[in-house]
Amino acid sequence: MGILFEDAVLIKEAEKRGDPTVITVNCPDKTGLGCDLCRIILLFGLSIARGDVTTDGKWCYIVFWVVGRPKTRWDLIKKRLVEVCPMCLPAVAEIYYYREEFQQPKPPDIFLLKFWCYYDRKDLLHDVTKVLCQLELTIKRVKVSTTPDGRVMDLFFVTDIRGLLHTKKRQEETVGCLDAVLGNALITCEIELAGPEVIACSHGSSFLPPVIMEDMFCLEFCSRYLNGSLASNPISITVDNSLSPSHTLIRILCQDYKGLLYDIMRTLKDYNNHIYYGRFFASSKGNCEVDLFIRQVDGKKIVDPEKQNALCSRLRMELACPLSVNVLSRGPDTELLVANPVELSGRGRPLVFYDITLALKTLDIRIFSVEIGRHWIRDREWEVYRILLDDGDDFPLPRNRDAIRERVQKELMGWE
Repeated sequence: MGILFEDAVLIKEAEKRGDPTVITVNCPDKTGLGCDLCRIILLFGLSIARGDVTTDGKWCYIVFWVVGRPKTRWDLIKKRLVEVCPMCLPAVAEIYYYREEFQQPKPPDIFLLKFWCYYDRKDLLHDVTKVLCQLELTIKRVKVSTTPDGRVMDLFFVTDIRGLLHTKKRQEETVGCLDAVLGNALITCEIELAGPEVIACSHGSSFLPPVIMEDMFCLEFCSRYLNGSLASNPISITVDNSLSPSHTLIRILCQDYKGLLYDIMRTLKDYNNHIYYGRFFASSKGNCEVDLFIRQVDGKKIVDPEKQNALCSRLRMELACPLSVNVLSRGPDTELLVANPVELSGRGRPLVFYDITLALKTLDIRIFSVEIGRHWIRDREWEVYRILLDDGDDFPLPRNRDAIRERVQKELMGWE
């Protein structure tokens, strides 16, 4: 009869503080399932310390050992993980495995969350971003501006993971949470379904200055801006076809960082490679070992040297520079730029804006304006965050802009 669908994901919470929580996934398989699961784990601010993947091509068994926040809502994580598992429908004589037609959900509606504040207080954007993340509202775009009289207008274009933002109850819950965190600073708050004309107006400029293109989208920049500790732990990616008659082994040795396994799974998903067995281990010293036995979409090993080199080159690029961070001078102004690659499915990396605002909060830096946009650069789509920092007399920025870049980078990478 098969297993119950709600039992596809089991979570055994840590018994002692500091111990990992064990997440077990037992369900029909599909290409990219590991990527989808890792993205949700990253979305809830958790880190994967260890992982094991086994599949026969139809059914998979995955175990993640995760660590993270003390107040994690495990019931909600389980619900989200179950939602990305292929459907498992028990029948009298068989189990209906993953079917493509079940995995074509309607694109989520985009809502415009618009609010005015009397003044820009310290950490306002981070507090708002934190509330939206807790409410499971995914930020697609942000436009923030400050008027000459000091008032602030924030436009957040969001989608609702719960799919309920069109209801009065859900909107009242959202406005109530924002009112609680903004207090007397809040003037008005409105939520409406964003029509095509509103979304088009929100896109902002599709033009990126040449200096940004040169500084942010090359491996040379990655080697300059990444922490020196990464240089002492070079990335090693090898391909071995001798250990298995039907699978190609991809072995990766590198430094661990937040979202590492997601980036590996995302890359393999984009290349249409299927994982049949995998092992992931991150040591306490920050080193990471990954062994993946994979096949191409046609079920064959990767024997073509050109395909091997292309996959290894892409993995090396993704792991060497998962996010680009830079701080540039715009005349008298200072601009923080962060860019991350977008999956072929159209999804960007989760919690990027949350981590950026948290880093700036730590540095006691205010944000003057924000623009988030999608750009096609070198045959791939990037999500680019352009953040103009408040460099007024009352809030002088640190003289060393490298300190800003390093703090933001460390927050995004999960490095202490």
